Amino acid sequence: MMLLKFFENGFNINKSIGIDLGTANTLVYYKQKNKIVLNEPSVVAVDRDTKKVLAVGHEAKEMIGKTPDSIIAVRPLREGVIADYDITEAMIKYFIKKVFGKFNIFAPEVMICVPIEVTGVEKRAVLEAAISAGAKRAYLIEEARAAALGSGIDISVAEGSMIVDIGGGSTDIAVIALGGTVVSKSIRIAGNNFDEDIVRYVKKVHNLLIGDRTAEYIKTKIGSALPLEEEEYIDVKGRDLITGLPKTISLSSTEVLEAINDSLMQIVNNVKSVLEKTPPELAADIVDKGIVMTGGGSLIRNFTKLMSNYTQLPVYLAENALESVVIGAGMALDKIDVLRQIEKEER
Repeated sequence: MMLLKFFENGFNINKSIGIDLGTANTLVYYKQKNKIVLNEPSVVAVDRDTKKVLAVGHEAKEMIGKTPDSIIAVRPLREGVIADYDITEAMIKYFIKKVFGKFNIFAPEVMICVPIEVTGVEKRAVLEAAISAGAKRAYLIEEARAAALGSGIDISVAEGSMIVDIGGGSTDIAVIALGGTVVSKSIRIAGNNFDEDIVRYVKKVHNLLIGDRTAEYIKTKIGSALPLEEEEYIDVKGRDLITGLPKTISLSSTEVLEAINDSLMQIVNNVKSVLEKTPPELAADIVDKGIVMTGGGSLIRNFTKLMSNYTQLPVYLAENALESVVIGAGMALDKIDVLRQIEKEER
C-alpha cells in the first residue's frame, strides 16, 4: 500500500508524448501534463572527427555559421525526413531526457508526426530512431491529420476539411473526412525555402553574402506574401562578395516579396491542384468551411489573403499555427482507436 501510494504521488508510470520532429524546430507535447514542454531548434553540434554530440537545440543553433573547422552544426532532418539517422537518434534521446530527467525509469509512449508522402523506409527510420532513443512504443501520424486535430477541426465527421500545413522542410496539403485523408499532397517547399530564396536574392542583386539565420530574421520582420501599403526596410549585414569586407545594405519588403514569390506561388498552385482532385461533395463543404493554414511558414504576412485570392475561398490561420501539429499528436495519443488504426497501417 505504501509503495502504491509512493508511485501514485511521486511517479506517473504512464508517460506519453507527442513529437513534432520538424526540419526547423522540434516540439514535444506531454499528454499527462496537457501542455507543450519543449520547443527547440532541430540542430545538433557535432565534433567533426569523433562524431561526438557537443550541443543540441538552442545552444547548437547559436553555433550555426560560427563554429571552428573541428565542430559542425547540422540539421539532421531535411525536408521533413531523416537525413542523418545517428544524429537524429541522439537529438531525440536528448529531448526525451530533457523532458523526463536523466533518471527516468519508465520509458514513454511516443507519437511522431511525419509528412504525408514519406516512404516506408523513411517511416521505419523514424520509428527505429525513437525506439533506440528510449521510447517504449512509437507510433506515426500524418502531419496534416495532426495539424487538423490540433487546430480544433473535428475530422471524424462526414464533412470535408482542408488543411495546409507549411513547416520548415515540407508543406502538407490534405482534404480530410471521416478521420481519413481523401486527397493529399506533400511538397518539399516550405519555410526553409523562403530563407534560401532570400539568401540567393541578396547575393545576386546586392553582391552580399548572408547566413540562413539572417535570412530568417529578414523574413519574419518584413516578409509579406502581398505588396504592403507602406514599404518597410531593414538593415542587413553580411560580407561583400567583391571586396570581401563586412558591409551593411538596406533591404525593402518589395525585394523580399520578389525573392520568395516563386516559392509562395508553388504552394498556392499545389493547393489548387489538390482542390481540383477533391470530390464535389467534399469541395462543397470546403466552400462553406474554408481552408485552414498552420505551421511556421503560414505566418508570413498576408499569406492567407494570397491563398484566398487564388482559390476564391475563405482562408483562415489556425489560432495556434506553430503548435497545432504537436498538440494534434498529443490528442491522437488519447484515442486508442486512432493508435490501433495507425498500427494497422504500419503492418
